[in-house]
Amino acid sequence: MLTKKEQRLRRARQTRIRIATQGVARLTVNRTNLHIYATVIAGTGDRIVATVSSLQADVRSALGGSGKGGNVVAAQMVGKLVAEKAKAAGIEKVAFDRAGFAYHGRVKALADAAREAGLQF
Repeated sequence: MLTKKEQRLRRARQTRIRIATQGVARLTVNRTNLHIYATVIAGTGDRIVATVSSLQADVRSALGGSGKGGNVVAAQMVGKLVAEKAKAAGIEKVAFDRAGFAYHGRVKALADAAREAGLQF
C-alpha cells in the first residue's frame, strides 16, 4: 500500500512525463503546511529561470507582521511575483506542474495569479 506522499509523487511523475513531451518551460509548485514555493524551470529541467517562495523577506514583509505563508493570500502573491520574474527572463508560456497536489486552494490561487500577471499555461 502506498503512503500519501508516494501517491502524490506518483501523480507528479506522470504529469512531468507529459510535460517533457511538450518542450516548454514548466512552473512547478510545492506546498507545505507553512509555506508555498514556485519555480520556473526551462529546458529539460537543467536551468532554473525564476523562483519565489513565501519564505522570502520581501514576501513576508508584504504579508504583514504575521508572515503567514500557508494561506491563499501568500499563494497569490507568490504566483504574481514568479510570473513577473519569468516574463523578465523572457518566458511567456509555461506548463503548470502541480507536483501531484490537488488543483484547489493555494495551488489554484497561485496558478490564477500567475495567469493574471501574464503567464500563459
